Amino acid sequence: MAARTKATLADKLDQKVFDAIYSRALVYNTCWEDPAVDRQVLHIGAGDRMLVITSAGCNVLDYVLLEPEQIHAVDANPRQNALLELKLAGIRQLDFEDFFAAFGRGYHPRFEQLYRGTLRPDLSPFARAFWDRRVRWFGNPSGSFYFHGLSGIVAKTFHRYLRFRPRLAASIDELFETRSLDDQRHIYDNRVEPLIWTPGVNWTLSRQLTMSMLGVPHPQRKEVQQQHERGVAGFIRESVDYVFRQLPVWTNYFWMVYIRGRYTEHCCPEYLQPDNFSALKGGLVDRISLHTCTVAELLAESDRRYSKYVLLDHMDWMSSYHPDALAEEWALILKRARGDARIIFRSAHAAPTYLERLEIGPERRLLHDRLRFHSELAAALQRQDRVHTYAGFHVADVLA
Repeated sequence: MAARTKATLADKLDQKVFDAIYSRALVYNTCWEDPAVDRQVLHIGAGDRMLVITSAGCNVLDYVLLEPEQIHAVDANPRQNALLELKLAGIRQLDFEDFFAAFGRGYHPRFEQLYRGTLRPDLSPFARAFWDRRVRWFGNPSGSFYFHGLSGIVAKTFHRYLRFRPRLAASIDELFETRSLDDQRHIYDNRVEPLIWTPGVNWTLSRQLTMSMLGVPHPQRKEVQQQHERGVAGFIRESVDYVFRQLPVWTNYFWMVYIRGRYTEHCCPEYLQPDNFSALKGGLVDRISLHTCTVAELLAESDRRYSKYVLLDHMDWMSSYHPDALAEEWALILKRARGDARIIFRSAHAAPTYLERLEIGPERRLLHDRLRFHSELAAALQRQDRVHTYAGFHVADVLA
């Protein structure tokens, strides 16, 4: 069985803060995992039944464009499912221009009217109650939906910070207008990098409160600290340097939305493209089922078998403080996996130790012996990841 980490007093306090935040708020207003990378390893197609952690729902909508048989979107935080519910209702009921204004630009002057008259009847009771109090997030002409929720508050804080750093703001704007890697590197190296990494920014990034607002619990922060000599701030700086020096910024809608508060027609998730929106409206959204529960609870409720699992990074914190629950979850994942099942997940560590020591089932067979990992493939694709804030990307097939 995986060893349980002994929590210090500071750890317990950090966990209480994270739990309090997570249990009351929408954490993610957009997904922070690159589905273009996922597509290259999942090979989604007809006949696939997928289990995907919802997060903000963007990637669920991306995957369903490849026409799997069904996607079961699961999240223990009902607010995350409420966001996907709102998107599904918008796809079904709105035209593309209205939908893009809300979820592309993050601002629609009549969204509250559309919500109350058109979208609200399509929502579950929880989602109605949630959005009844927050629909104005979409209606601020000087703001954006993407400046709300916990991760959005961090983005909004940085956006306001740039008002006091006009040279840095202008340089970042110019960076996002480049269309070649040479120009992009030149602007980043000479105009952005020298201005952005101030002691205050480094201090802020090193605080657990900041990480909690971004949905990173302290066990993940510790994983980063253990493998990077400059700690969390150093790891983030290294990630940002890579993103803006090695990957084309004009396709990087992940960083664009958090820096600018909006997408553009040419730099946005797939579900915000007109043709893809039409395909979703044409029936693909009906292949998505929502479940507010844990992964283990969903797997235990029926004998459905899955061919693809997208598990994000939730196992990092489970491995530290709930190893028994993690072992139970993995046992159910394997039990409900089809013979050709593929599993992907991310981690704050390039090589999480729990993968080597976790024991599954009454026979206490090591998890690593039940999976075939594709480490070289995952490492190669990790270099293409436009987010680049996870140290580890893991791809595994289930062994018979």
